Amino acid sequence: MTYLTPIAPMAKLPPELSQSLPIVETFHSIQGEGAWTGTNAFFIRLAGCDVGCPWCDTKHSWNPKRHPQRNLGDLVAAAKAANPHIVVITGGEPLMHDLSALTEQLKAAGLQVHLETSGSHSFSGAFDWITFSPKRFKPPHSSIYSQVSELKVVIADESDLEWAEQQAAKLSPSVVKLLQPEWGTPSSRAIVFSYVLKHSEWRISLQTHKFLGVQ
Repeated sequence: MTYLTPIAPMAKLPPELSQSLPIVETFHSIQGEGAWTGTNAFFIRLAGCDVGCPWCDTKHSWNPKRHPQRNLGDLVAAAKAANPHIVVITGGEPLMHDLSALTEQLKAAGLQVHLETSGSHSFSGAFDWITFSPKRFKPPHSSIYSQVSELKVVIADESDLEWAEQQAAKLSPSVVKLLQPEWGTPSSRAIVFSYVLKHSEWRISLQTHKFLGVQ
């Protein structure tokens, strides 16, 4: 199996200088995963990731130089025009960028803003909900743990369950805790199903957009 090489970390720009961001895509769909599954959502997928998950389904997002810069005002206008219930900032790894200016403008437009992150870079931005999906390939930055609304851990094998519990122990008991089978590893479904039946504090997250055949 051939893996793509993660890019080197990028220095964050101060918010006043971050008036554009490298964007892989924007699209209007439903939130397919986690606690907000089924919700009308507008997605902003930022380019750049240095975590390097071998099973990543968006490896094309890893190198920010391969994707165009888009003005923050244009991103906010596109999100507003979609009239979604939530706006989801995802990646890549979005916290490689300073998200303060983008989130401030989205919220000023009256939009509810969510983040999907591995937490591998220092926290920035203002959010209504934060989905934390930590990866063993690059441990999370300490600044993420106090911000988390939802913990969602991708499970490929039994060893990932231990990682999930280690991360859960660092979070508030009120955080929603989810285990998500790795899509390309069919055996992971039985692992997650069995574990949730024995550990009632956890829930199962499924990638319902893939079952529906939508983005």
